[in-house]
Amino acid sequence: QVQLVESGGGLVQAGGSLRLSCKASGSMYSVNTMGWHRQAPGKQRELVAEIDRSGDTNYANAVKGRFTISRDNSKDTVYLQMNSLEPGDTGAYYCNAVAVVAGTPDYWGRGTQVTVSA
Repeated sequence: QVQLVESGGGLVQAGGSLRLSCKASGSMYSVNTMGWHRQAPGKQRELVAEIDRSGDTNYANAVKGRFTISRDNSKDTVYLQMNSLEPGDTGAYYCNAVAVVAGTPDYWGRGTQVTVSA
């Protein structure tokens, strides 16, 4: 089992920045890729960014050039630096961890709210 706890959300004006953190604990040997997803009211959850143990990253087109995902394996923590925030970035942000063993459900945190005002 892996437990994920997000922090760093809040209210910010458009153009501002926030840094989200996701602290993982438990059987970290069983996960590889970790990432951030977000869900706006009335919309489906979508991938924002993900990073594997070697540091390879993948970003949604909407956040490329504005968001940066990073990972400190020694601290079992993943970060999401969000710059030039837009009202469209508003939503609940969830950290997830993908299990190495195929067929094992992903692990999810409880989320942190990000609200960007115009």
